[in-house]
Amino acid sequence: MDRIVVRGGPRLEGVVHASGSKNATLALMAAALLAEGETRLANAPRVRDVDAMLELLRALGAQAEWLSDEPHTLRIDASRIVEPEAPYDLVRKMRASFMVLGPLLGRCGLARVSEPGGCAIGVRPIDQHLKGFAALGAKISLDHGTVEARVEKLVGGRVVFDMVSVNGTQNVMMAAALARGETLIENAAREPEVLELADALARMGVDLEGAGSDCIRVRGARRLRGIHHTVSGDRIETGTLLTAGIVTRGDVTVTGTDPTHLDAVLDKLREGGAELDVAADRVRARAGEPLRGVDVSTAPYPGFPTDMQAQLLAALCTADGSSVVTENVFENRFMHVPELQRMGADISLQGRAALVRGVPRLAGAPVMATDLRASACLLVAGLAAEGTTTVSRVYHIDRGYERIEEKLRSLGADIRRES
Repeated sequence: MDRIVVRGGPRLEGVVHASGSKNATLALMAAALLAEGETRLANAPRVRDVDAMLELLRALGAQAEWLSDEPHTLRIDASRIVEPEAPYDLVRKMRASFMVLGPLLGRCGLARVSEPGGCAIGVRPIDQHLKGFAALGAKISLDHGTVEARVEKLVGGRVVFDMVSVNGTQNVMMAAALARGETLIENAAREPEVLELADALARMGVDLEGAGSDCIRVRGARRLRGIHHTVSGDRIETGTLLTAGIVTRGDVTVTGTDPTHLDAVLDKLREGGAELDVAADRVRARAGEPLRGVDVSTAPYPGFPTDMQAQLLAALCTADGSSVVTENVFENRFMHVPELQRMGADISLQGRAALVRGVPRLAGAPVMATDLRASACLLVAGLAAEGTTTVSRVYHIDRGYERIEEKLRSLGADIRRES
């Protein structure tokens, strides 16, 4: 397995471009199953999760590939779906693969998908997805870890989620896209990735309104067409790179991103003392002094994203004063804390809250990544540490960050990947 070695100390400075959003790309790839024709997705990130979804689409019978002459463009043609079943060996690699269930149900009237895998950061039940499909007339059965959904023809209905679910909202939106009549989705997720999927579905031929609010109305179409779409910049990668610059008291500009999708993160960085310059498609962050301690609680969008909790917590380890970080989305998302403690961080866990007392300096150490965002957190900590930090199990970071070590090195980090 690869590992990433970081020597702390250098100040990060310069301009770096954010890759396309991994989470948006995965949803858009699933949506391509709805179209009778070719879909092209430009600015897609070359990460492990996208490659895993490509493998899954091919297993279903779709033509799915990277274009050789456009290295960040995907071509997907799902005009012919051979087998509406997503096997366990593919689905276990990532949770987002479960989002093919909605499109398959809409196109084929039948879908069999193994219960999903992914990062072990807490319980992420699929019951909200299944509740939505049932409201559209599907018959659901579970057998030995496989979900089967059948319907002669989906019919629009009212779906009220018990809890906000991003993937659940997207999955039901895609199923409703080919349902007969109107579907109303209440307590819907409001994340930018939901809005981007809605925009793409509308261009494919779906009559859809309300995306970005907690109530989405979908009027199904008989047939959908393929589209060409450019994926938005990854807001979590943007926040990670800005945080990495701030912990080194650097001056980093991230381009190719929409700062309005990061309002909650940018507000906390400002509260901690960072100077930010925000433009339409870029953010510049400067920090001549250590961050000040801040309190933060994760919440569904537009609140502070759980996917940025670990990275900010790492930065707060060397902030002036104390901070309280409360995780309200996933109950098992502090697995990075013991690794930070190995580096000298002063962190106490109390249920869903982490009390962080800032220390002058972290010490480099061998640490192990436990999930995607925890691995990014350990790189941030390594940049702020004295000495060398070796991060193992970096296949986690390759799931969602494209060439992260190269981007950090372009800003002046002393970082390398070893096999």
